[in-house]
Amino acid sequence: MEMPRCIEGDLQAAGLKFTIVAARFNDFIVEQLLEAAVAELASHGAGPGQVEVIRVPGAYDLPVVVRHVATRRRSDAIIALGAVIRGDTPHFDYVAGECAAGLARAAEDTGVPVAFGVLTTEDAEQAAARAGGRAGNRGADAAQAAIRMARLMRELGD
Repeated sequence: MEMPRCIEGDLQAAGLKFTIVAARFNDFIVEQLLEAAVAELASHGAGPGQVEVIRVPGAYDLPVVVRHVATRRRSDAIIALGAVIRGDTPHFDYVAGECAAGLARAAEDTGVPVAFGVLTTEDAEQAAARAGGRAGNRGADAAQAAIRMARLMRELGD
């Protein structure tokens, strides 16, 4: 049996524009995510002029800026980076949930891919493990997802 045509984005970042929107809160983690995302984009052919970084105060602030960037079609894909670490209050649940929902809505409403690189962890140790530690780096993972989604959207056309 002949396999059907498969459409999937590749990891060629050349010719694409990316915006990384990164939270400042928990910057000891977010900076590691940011460095890995930028390095990953570069390793797949994105030059300095193809990547912009926008800083926001915290993860809760990511969706409004991501939507603004997406609405204006500044980029082929957006990478949202942040770290929400559980504390002793339900604040974590509100911030993490609203951040995720807002980023999903921005992507769905605008058609611009938004890669989710926001860590939601129980403690700083788990966050560190996902920001370059034993569990890899979710910033690099989000950059790969952004490249693949931007390419996929180009392959699908208007």
